[in-house]
Amino acid sequence: MRQAERAIFDLRRGVPVLLRDDEGDTLIAPVEGFGATALEEARVLTGSAPALVLSRHRLASLGVEVSDVSATQHFDSAHAPGFPLLTQFALGRASVLPKTPRIAPVRSTAAERAGLLLMRHAQLVPAALAFAVSAGQAEAVAQHLADGSLLVVKVTSAIELCETGPGQLRRVSDARVPLAKLGDARFVLFREEDGVREHVAIVLGERENWADAVPVRVHSSCLTGDIFGSQRCDCGAQLRNGLTTICSMGGGVMLYLAQEGRGIGLANKLRAYRLQDEGLDTIDADQVIGFSKDERDYRIAQQMLDDLGIPRIELLTNNPEKVSALRKAGIDVVSRRALFGQLNDHNQHYLRTKADRHGHLLEELLARPEVPGDLPETDSAACIASGRK
Repeated sequence: MRQAERAIFDLRRGVPVLLRDDEGDTLIAPVEGFGATALEEARVLTGSAPALVLSRHRLASLGVEVSDVSATQHFDSAHAPGFPLLTQFALGRASVLPKTPRIAPVRSTAAERAGLLLMRHAQLVPAALAFAVSAGQAEAVAQHLADGSLLVVKVTSAIELCETGPGQLRRVSDARVPLAKLGDARFVLFREEDGVREHVAIVLGERENWADAVPVRVHSSCLTGDIFGSQRCDCGAQLRNGLTTICSMGGGVMLYLAQEGRGIGLANKLRAYRLQDEGLDTIDADQVIGFSKDERDYRIAQQMLDDLGIPRIELLTNNPEKVSALRKAGIDVVSRRALFGQLNDHNQHYLRTKADRHGHLLEELLARPEVPGDLPETDSAACIASGRK
């Protein structure tokens, strides 16, 4: 498992890794962060032309339906596209490969499928370049393994890392943080087992003042909205309104999860924004890049609440699917409370898409010409001194 965890960091640096199983060795490289020179070096090292591994979501956007999580497009030497075109195709910036008569992917091998899972786990573009190591190049590959320039990972270990969830969260640190208008809060930081992501619980108010079903907001990080006030979404207003609402209810917890862009990561969210500027909605844009409509894992929230000793919650959300996902993760969601953000000219289409295609309960918000970004100020006394125990 440790080798698979190390592979995540190599792939994020644009360094290929070797995946091994009973079928042989396959060199897996990221489309993101790789390059034409590196591609040629990989081709020479393995003695094979690259195959392009794509997610079923990316293939669906091209009109190709597959039942597995991925499929692989193979090329012979005469029809292998150059790296720039492969990159544009994988990123959704091109829909055809000129030298290839048609996209006719075949079922991915276990190694290719594991490679794609590693890309998604690393929050890279969910596409991979796969090079099967030919028999004549096995010795050359072995030399790279011996000198430490290439990492080898068992296919089973890679799949286990990616499919078993975040592993056991570890509480790392906590501190009192005074918040404007809300008084003291306690920030508790948790780190995932593989060390890639960190999540924060913001504890508001005194526990003895909390309701039996503790008010909880599960908020996915949004750098553009939460910090810089982007009007593409309603995240920043929901974050502020969530904190204020929790305090007005006597206190509770905001879980701030490092799951930017519904779990696809900031780089991919920005890529999706470019596609949205060209006319796609938020769900179709994510699909073109290769993701499902929601990549988040709410087992993280369950572990955080367990650590905080919170068995029952009232969830602040407009998303019924989030309620179901949290219940499936083992959280006792007693009730749901609506939590609106702010409607503006830039996010109306985004919010309408969330309502129409994602099932969010936003009709009350969308029926208004404008909704203030902040709830009225509340008495923050219930939230003062939560971190001084």
